[in-house]
Amino acid sequence: MKRAFGLLFRVVLPVAMAIVVAMGVLNIVNTLRAQQAEREIYAQRQPIYAQTADAIQPTSEAMGGVQVVSLGGWDLIEQFATNTPRPDPAFATNTPEGVEPLATPETPVIQPTVALDIPSAVGPLPTILFLGDPYASQPQPTALPTAFPVVDRKGANLINILLMGQDNEVTGDSLARTDTMVVLSINRDTNTVSMLHLPRDLYVYMPQVGMGRLNTVYEIGSALGWDGGPFFYMRQVILYNLGINVHYYALVDLTGFASLIDSVGGVDLAVDCAIQDFQIQGATVPAGAVLNDPVALQYTLPVGFYHMNGQEALWYARSRGNSDDFDRGRRQQQVLRAALRSVREQGLLSDVTRLPGLIQQGLSVSETDMSLDVILSLVPVALQVDPSEIETYRLIRTYHTQPWQPPDGQFVQLPIYEPVFDLMTDFYTPPTDNQVTLRSARVQVLNGTANANFDRVASERLGEANFAATAGGDFSNTAESTTYVIDYTGSEKGSSLAEILKTLNLTEASVRVQPDANRTFDYEVVVGADYNACGGAVLPPEE
Repeated sequence: MKRAFGLLFRVVLPVAMAIVVAMGVLNIVNTLRAQQAEREIYAQRQPIYAQTADAIQPTSEAMGGVQVVSLGGWDLIEQFATNTPRPDPAFATNTPEGVEPLATPETPVIQPTVALDIPSAVGPLPTILFLGDPYASQPQPTALPTAFPVVDRKGANLINILLMGQDNEVTGDSLARTDTMVVLSINRDTNTVSMLHLPRDLYVYMPQVGMGRLNTVYEIGSALGWDGGPFFYMRQVILYNLGINVHYYALVDLTGFASLIDSVGGVDLAVDCAIQDFQIQGATVPAGAVLNDPVALQYTLPVGFYHMNGQEALWYARSRGNSDDFDRGRRQQQVLRAALRSVREQGLLSDVTRLPGLIQQGLSVSETDMSLDVILSLVPVALQVDPSEIETYRLIRTYHTQPWQPPDGQFVQLPIYEPVFDLMTDFYTPPTDNQVTLRSARVQVLNGTANANFDRVASERLGEANFAATAGGDFSNTAESTTYVIDYTGSEKGSSLAEILKTLNLTEASVRVQPDANRTFDYEVVVGADYNACGGAVLPPEE
């Protein structure tokens, strides 16, 4: 026995220790090699980082916590995303009968406080990693796409913010589907702003998972537990499938959205296509809607100009009864533009004594990874941009996307490469000479009907097409049966007439040429009883 123990101490233990030491050295060598390989990869990709407006240095903010910033008596809470899904709220299922709106707190009142120092610039933008070849752990219903080419920002100083709205308050499950996704791109060189709506049914590649709808990406990123949280996963998916990098995000639920609209006193909205739908869980039918089916509780919101509170604006932004997700995206962009207009008209951004209250209200009902410095640095841009000058971009069904139904039965939209690439490039490009020409055309809209504010409805529609149109009130005759355009330029070459006709769904037969060298306006639109600027995405309401 003693001899056996002696052999153990003299031979076996030294050999075991030698093996342990050797393994430790091997691990250190492998770690050093991995770090060197990573540095080489980053060095190779530096030019690509420059194209996407990313700094190589990561941001210092840590995800997954709450930071409190004191500002002269105000404690502003910065809420950052975590990988933990929100708890399931106890809401009723979505049935049209007896639906009650979600409980909304009293309309917040923005209280005055002390002035703030607004930073003129922010530090490096958040870093993003570029994915390798696509792969999926399970067979996929379609071929996995290759990575979309990175859209060239052409040296522009861009900051892109993904605005998301989730609906799990009313679905009765824990899936935080982001049915609203709008990328807000701010060009800090030209002080211009663009908005891009992303369809919820866009069929995209997701790392580790394969193909799926875009509105499920955020929740899947949370379930996978990616470092950096679900938004970091979302950024990767958008970059891979669309070639653009989003730097920050803001996420609200339905109650938060309504609360934000109420906090700015509601919004004024021009409804240029009659919207027909049932009561929607969590929202309130606008006051101007007409009940056309008392049994099914189906309503029609006629063409007109409306002031809506938060829950009414939510109904308008979520409705798809006689339209689709593409037109819903247009209305969501319209609500965002109207909210900015309301903020500007009340002077909430220019009055720095009230600005902390506005920021506090926003942070209290949303999740975001934007620091306070980032938020404040965007205020000067918001002050300079006229809401009517915000460029809006949307994907068009059957042009930018191909409808498709995979074996699981869901209806999705496959992106079509060339038109989507052109759209992303336009989205990154400041206003072109053609857009400037459109804005320079002087257009007045007059109401030739007995319907109140139809001049404002048509002028807002023209505003979406980049025209600086003026609502001029009632026409001398308020019994006009047809809508027509008076061309005071004499059909000058390169005029904006063709775009006006396209925007308002009019033909050349609607033009009356009356050249006037001393004109006040280049074009005058007289709205008649047949006014109908609806596109193909909205069906006429059922009688």
